[in-house]
Amino acid sequence: MAIQQIFSPLPGIFYRKPAPDKPAYKSDGDTITQDDTIGLIEVMKSFNEVKAGTSGKIVRFLAENEEAVMAGQPIAEIDV
Repeated sequence: MAIQQIFSPLPGIFYRKPAPDKPAYKSDGDTITQDDTIGLIEVMKSFNEVKAGTSGKIVRFLAENEEAVMAGQPIAEIDV
């Protein structure tokens, strides 16, 4: 298998949870499919889902919850 990165599609704030009192969409070690949501990017009070885009297993998240990210920044690594 190979390691592939998931990149932020937009600049903004990365959220791993749908709400502060909810569990994270995905965690390190979780198996994912290409349509799974792994987080949200907030841009000017608009929330955009970040889809995995590929199937595999999450090796680790590179961006923390509520971290500012830039467009094209890697936010997670997946073993595909």
